[in-house]
Amino acid sequence: MGFEQILGQERVKSILRSALTTRKIAHAYLFAGPSGSGRREMAQAFAQAIFCERGGADACGECLSCRKVMHGNHPDLHVIAPDGATVKIEQIRALQRELSYRSAGAGYKVYMIEASETMTTQAANSLLKFLEEPPAPVVAILLAPSAQAVLPTIVSRSQLVAFTSGDREALEAALVAEGKPPLLSRAAVNLASGLAASRKLVEENWFAEIRNVVIQLGKEHPSRFSANLLQAQQQVFKTDLSEHVEILLQLMALWYRDMIYAMTGRQQLMVFPDQGDWIAKTAWSRTIDGWVSAMESALMAARRIKAHVPPQLALEQFLVNVREG
Repeated sequence: MGFEQILGQERVKSILRSALTTRKIAHAYLFAGPSGSGRREMAQAFAQAIFCERGGADACGECLSCRKVMHGNHPDLHVIAPDGATVKIEQIRALQRELSYRSAGAGYKVYMIEASETMTTQAANSLLKFLEEPPAPVVAILLAPSAQAVLPTIVSRSQLVAFTSGDREALEAALVAEGKPPLLSRAAVNLASGLAASRKLVEENWFAEIRNVVIQLGKEHPSRFSANLLQAQQQVFKTDLSEHVEILLQLMALWYRDMIYAMTGRQQLMVFPDQGDWIAKTAWSRTIDGWVSAMESALMAARRIKAHVPPQLALEQFLVNVREG
């Protein structure tokens, strides 16, 4: 994937293209921006351009190095993701050992740390020492929701590349133009980061089912556990949908946000526009603060799953919290 395949973020592209053209590539970058802004896609495109055998301001997408990056098997590209809820010091130490070896070619080694804001204190301090004396030529790309989310000392040793909120309308339009279902496309671009991730989500067979379960759960009165509510839970945990409870909870948060949109006259932003009439009639049953609290409960439950809380327990506790208001 080259820069041209990524929608928006023209300022970011200009910064990275300039670095590639002049070959003044910093030893560390902090890609900071909200979910959906395309940070992950841009990081891969940048890494691909660094490795590209043709050089220039973008990856050719055709050479052997480009194809290896696209297929996820380039020997000099290392990606670190949270192990559970955090990036741990053992992962950073293993990365440092790997980067101490000679490059498979004559050029750069690149490593990306996803969700770098989740690094433990020990991991962050270990990385900090590595950033201060990087083995050349190594390029770090750290991904985080904001510069404030990581240690100031790490920010000071990295080139900050700020991402703005992704143009979700453009992403949605691109998916619909490809023939993807409009309602699923809208939901996906509000959950995933960038076009490729949104497309992948829409193409999952279970995604439409999860959306239907969210509507079913959302329409149940939060003050009682009805047979329909129990049926919806069983639909999740007696099927393969049980593997996607985190997405369900994130969609629940968007369902409650739609209530706020209905109360504030921003119906055009709804993620569930097909449920607009029902939402408009129900939204005033709580205050805006009440819906915000429900959103927070859903997102907290999703975070608990990342922290290895059993999904069924997390969902049941969420439903209790919403019922109690």
